[in-house]
Amino acid sequence: MPTNKCRVCENKFLEEPLLKYENMPKTAQFLPDADSLKNDKGITLELFQCSGCGLVQLSNEPVYYYKEVIRASAVSDEMNKFRKEQFGNFVQKFSLRGKKAIEIGCGRGEYLSIMQQVGLDAYGLEYSGKSVAMCIKNGLKASKGFTESATEKINGAPFDAFFILDFLEHLPDPNSTLRGIYNNLTDDAVGFIEVPNFDALLRNNIFYDFTSDHLNYFTKETLGTTLEMNGFEVIDCTEEWHDFLISAIVKKRKRLDLSHLNKQQEKLKNELEKYIHSFKDKKVAIWGAGHQALMLIALMNSGDKIKYVVDSAAFKQGKYTPVKHLPIVSPEMLRQDPVDAVIVMVGSYTDEVVKTIHDKFSAEIDIAVLRKFKLDISHTKKRI
Repeated sequence: MPTNKCRVCENKFLEEPLLKYENMPKTAQFLPDADSLKNDKGITLELFQCSGCGLVQLSNEPVYYYKEVIRASAVSDEMNKFRKEQFGNFVQKFSLRGKKAIEIGCGRGEYLSIMQQVGLDAYGLEYSGKSVAMCIKNGLKASKGFTESATEKINGAPFDAFFILDFLEHLPDPNSTLRGIYNNLTDDAVGFIEVPNFDALLRNNIFYDFTSDHLNYFTKETLGTTLEMNGFEVIDCTEEWHDFLISAIVKKRKRLDLSHLNKQQEKLKNELEKYIHSFKDKKVAIWGAGHQALMLIALMNSGDKIKYVVDSAAFKQGKYTPVKHLPIVSPEMLRQDPVDAVIVMVGSYTDEVVKTIHDKFSAEIDIAVLRKFKLDISHTKKRI
């Protein structure tokens, strides 16, 4: 069915179409022959822009053969020469010789054979059974299929690299295809994505390139957004082939390793515990009831040994810290019910608070300061 929301970010289209063409060809492939002319009727193409990510796209439903790749590029010697150089540079740059690569939407293997020539262990995925049979007949590795979900399993996976060439613009759900690819790659995988260049169409006032076969019209910016939303980091994005194409090179975004934060957490907790235990019970206060201090208080095992938490914000005074339920008091409490030490946890206000303690309260108060990821005890009198 026609759509009124973005195929990538799912925000609604801007209300009015950017362009509207009536009585346009229903498809760009499988042209009518003499016997079917009487049934051939034009359709209306409406071009919209997403109100969220800005991707320009047709509201039309996809052509019935959108899962199949149909190419005429094999007849061009210039294109074949260009692809061999382009793929060869890609293989060399990322040390992919002998590595496994998958082309999503490989057609009849027009590019698979070139991928083999430049040293890749090339596999193809294609929805058309006839095209797959042609690939196999020509000694190429190809299987029938289409990545339409994140859980799709591709024969031969995992792959070290992938290609999707002049295919993404056809898809009614590019996210599912890209997520399906992502989940069939090695952790260090790289990818090569190419789409028609909508930037160039705008620059050159080319108004006759809209077709029902192409649902999505990518600029460098919107292609980058689409790829990044689906787990890829864009390494390079250039205009190629007389500026008719946008070529993006990506790598698989890795899951962050935050184990070093766990180690730092334990280290800081130990420093705080050691400092607190160097004083008598209930003789240490914390200055600061911001979110960082509240988190550290909740993490500490010795929270019950803290007398109170000082904060200058009146709206916090008289309340309690979450989890440990320590009373939050005004700075005047340091006079009314003194402590031996104060741990300052106020981020960028640290030096101001240290000066306040020195100037307005007892010079005998020991001061420790949380600076970034460690406890600074340079202000303390009692060395631990």
